[in-house]
Amino acid sequence: MPVQVRGEVVSVRRAGQYHVLTVTAPGVPELARPGNFATLAIGDLDSSGLLLRRAFSIHGVQSRGIYGGTIDLVIADAGPGTHWLTQRRRGDVLDIVAPLGRPFALPRDPVSCVLVGGGYGAAPLVFLAEHLRERGCRVDVVLGASTEEKLFGVLEAKRIASTVTITTDDGSLGETGLVTDHLRGVIDRAATDVVYACGPMGMLAAVADIAAEAGIHSQCAVEESMACGIGVCMTCVLPVIGEDGITRMLRSCVEGPVFRGDRVRWQDVGTIPPDTLGAPMPEGRDR
Repeated sequence: MPVQVRGEVVSVRRAGQYHVLTVTAPGVPELARPGNFATLAIGDLDSSGLLLRRAFSIHGVQSRGIYGGTIDLVIADAGPGTHWLTQRRRGDVLDIVAPLGRPFALPRDPVSCVLVGGGYGAAPLVFLAEHLRERGCRVDVVLGASTEEKLFGVLEAKRIASTVTITTDDGSLGETGLVTDHLRGVIDRAATDVVYACGPMGMLAAVADIAAEAGIHSQCAVEESMACGIGVCMTCVLPVIGEDGITRMLRSCVEGPVFRGDRVRWQDVGTIPPDTLGAPMPEGRDR
């Protein structure tokens, strides 16, 4: 179960175009799993014009140390709310709810895993890699972004992974092109059993297709906009095929953000397919 805590900022450091926020969060590190996320209130804790919380994947946790339990969150300065967060300083107080969402499913036995991250969507992957290595899994990482400055987690990935493949759209670092241009080669060389991915929706759709073509399982942490983070507002729904073959609109913040790649109807994201359970009937038709 998630907890709501008032945490103090320990540090805010730059990482390329992003900021890594470390904040105390008593009780959260013991509960958090790779793929979980946290939501933060924006502005003054008692009164703020920015009513909606902001959701961020948990990049890492520390359950001990001089600050007690802390969590790391990766923030892109992309609007008033995230800009406000990047301007926090040590000792500032934040209202945090975490851990939220359904995390990545971890294999019971040692298997070969490829972790794919796009931009700062790579935030939860080192946390995931640490858990996989603890289980004896092989871990290979593929990271991509449009430019070198928009990559995240390269040095951390090199520390923990067997191999790291870097791609940039403009060729400023690593291979020129997209992560999906090189993913199949990594899968074949590593005899991969499962692919884990986090990043833009278009990338996730392509990763899921490549994994399916290779005959292996994929898990994708989606980047849908989350307003409440607890399943009430229904703004983050997307069409997912259930075990019974029926499509349902599932909430990314509760049933996700991690879904099986072959279950998400990627081409229909942002719509309600007509064959979805409970979908509105076209005008003039009766059920």
